[in-house]
Amino acid sequence: LEWGERFVEELHGMFAIALWDARNQKLVLARDRLGKKPLYYALASGSGFFTEPSGRPNRCVFGSELKAFAAHGGVPRELDAESLAQYLAVEYVPAPRSIHRHVFKLPAAHVAVLDAAGFRLSRYWELPAPARFDGTPAEAGKGLVERLDAAVARRLVADVPVGVFLSGGIDSTTVAALATRHKHPLRTFSIGFVEESFDETPFALLASQRLGTEHLTERFSGQDCLDLLPAAVASLDEPFADPSFLPTLLLSRFTRKHVKVALAGDGGDELFAGYDPFLAHRPAQVFARLPRPLHGALRAAVSLLPSSSRNMSLDFRVKQFLRGIEAPPSLRHQAWIGSFLPAELSRLFSPEVRQNADPSVAFRQVLAEAERANGKGVRPGSVDEALSFYLGRYLADDILVKADRASMAASLELRAPFLDTHVVEYTARLPWRLKLSLTRTKVLLKRALRGVVPDEILSRPKKGFGIPVAAWIRGPLRPLFEELFSDRELGASGLFEPRYAQAMLQRHLRGEADLRKPLWTLAMFQLWQRRWGKGASALRQVA
Repeated sequence: LEWGERFVEELHGMFAIALWDARNQKLVLARDRLGKKPLYYALASGSGFFTEPSGRPNRCVFGSELKAFAAHGGVPRELDAESLAQYLAVEYVPAPRSIHRHVFKLPAAHVAVLDAAGFRLSRYWELPAPARFDGTPAEAGKGLVERLDAAVARRLVADVPVGVFLSGGIDSTTVAALATRHKHPLRTFSIGFVEESFDETPFALLASQRLGTEHLTERFSGQDCLDLLPAAVASLDEPFADPSFLPTLLLSRFTRKHVKVALAGDGGDELFAGYDPFLAHRPAQVFARLPRPLHGALRAAVSLLPSSSRNMSLDFRVKQFLRGIEAPPSLRHQAWIGSFLPAELSRLFSPEVRQNADPSVAFRQVLAEAERANGKGVRPGSVDEALSFYLGRYLADDILVKADRASMAASLELRAPFLDTHVVEYTARLPWRLKLSLTRTKVLLKRALRGVVPDEILSRPKKGFGIPVAAWIRGPLRPLFEELFSDRELGASGLFEPRYAQAMLQRHLRGEADLRKPLWTLAMFQLWQRRWGKGASALRQVA
């Protein structure tokens, strides 16, 4: 390697690389700064495969999918109990772990080297820390739009047809609006739902009309979801429970019929504090200081709210808020967007799993990894720490996994202008107070885009790219869920307590509670296990 291991610092964009330096007998693995592309590896010596990514191995097996390790045949496929606990808590398996005990993910912005001296990991890039900004909000916005415009222009360069995902949300409309400055005509694509509270089609059409794009849309139903699940599980060779993977896969397939490259708005929520839990951050600090009896009284009152299947319904939002309120400040955002709390996992797991994984420890490890990635110097429980969690953990292990696996399954190249290095570094340095107010998310982005994005889009409430999971579990997906939660299915694995899981499902089916998140997360694991897993037998060698 002419430039040594530091060559990766000169690379930009999305990549996962394996290089063999024949002269120095050295293997180098590298992954892009934000984790847009995946890279798995396993290490071995004469005594077998390692369970930690360290030591002095003399062999390395690597690939962009876990399927590569199944094809290799020599890497043990033991289920990792701590990874299972982390998956059920946060709906994905966080790096550096994988669902298999002997296989690891190379974290974003890392280089791994295997040579005669052994194996070593190093980080080649870090997210800049927030810094003082002496300019005006208008000046901050101007600098942002300039960088975003350049990022979009760079990603429109291709020798094949290029389009844009356009949901009608702020992020995708921003990308489409800037793209129309550089490309005419521009094709845009969106997904629609039969269920009105989840359907963003009217906003996508409005944005398209205002921007003058050639817009195409596809509708999605519960039966479509059922039909798509086998293909989704096949393309996700780790358990993954973000339900928006399904419409992203459908949208990618639909878009690929017309173009080979598409631009998307991924990264906007993480960069600009766009998620609803950011609005709950400061109320949670106030609520946590109230006398404990008031907590109980509020919980009792909230329990009387009728369960709703609508997108981001009042009862769902309030109950999720209360779920996270008891967690330590640093773990609240994780609890708000996740599926199972540690106490719930302790009741769900079988005794054999509880022997091998402490749910409380697994829960804290997710945040610890995010802090190691991008949280240096931030105050525990602060908005900066929350931004660090979303950028350093949720983006790489959820959002970008969804985008990469869905688009690659459709042979579509997906590009994300918001995640351009220049945009990310510029935005990360700006104080969070420019991005978030007491009542509004994405303050900086919305202000900067006045006159670029239609006002109706800038002022609309956030809907998210969700699907009607709660209603579908009670409708077209009910037979599948009843099968997945049967004694035969749950008992065969030996991982879970069937009665606890079945009670959750029955409460949801009767409309007594909205348990869409834990039910979906557990069901996606069950489907993954049907295709790829081994059940509790894979835990027997865990120390």
